Amino acid sequence: MIDKKWIGHELPASVLPIERTRLQFFAKAIGETDPAYTDTTAARDAGYADLPAPPTFLFAAELDSGANTQLLADLDIPLARLLHGEQSFVYHRAACVGDTVTVRSRIEDIYAKKNGALEFVVKASRATNQDGALVAEMRTVLVCRN
Repeated sequence: MIDKKWIGHELPASVLPIERTRLQFFAKAIGETDPAYTDTTAARDAGYADLPAPPTFLFAAELDSGANTQLLADLDIPLARLLHGEQSFVYHRAACVGDTVTVRSRIEDIYAKKNGALEFVVKASRATNQDGALVAEMRTVLVCRN
């Protein structure tokens, strides 16, 4: 069983510089066809300061920093039993090339279903830019199969 002592645990902050080449690569990888995500002129014509980060891009911050890997180790969740149960985003402003986003996350809940056969970890995250402005709020639900 995942120890409920982790409820309230805050992960180390994860810093993600928003870089042009990486955004273009990500947009291509997810099949994004809107030129605002790959062409600077189209992005500016759409009202952005520069190329905006595609909608799910901010999820990469904790993957890059290793915070998610460390969390799984701390909670003693083997990758072989892990499922990504849910992900949601609430956007407040765009993150564009040249911005630096910092993601801070906290474990909100840990609970079990099916007599412990499934355990759930709910993580809430806030992404802010270099000016401290809120960019997005994210919610992740991890599922551990026992």
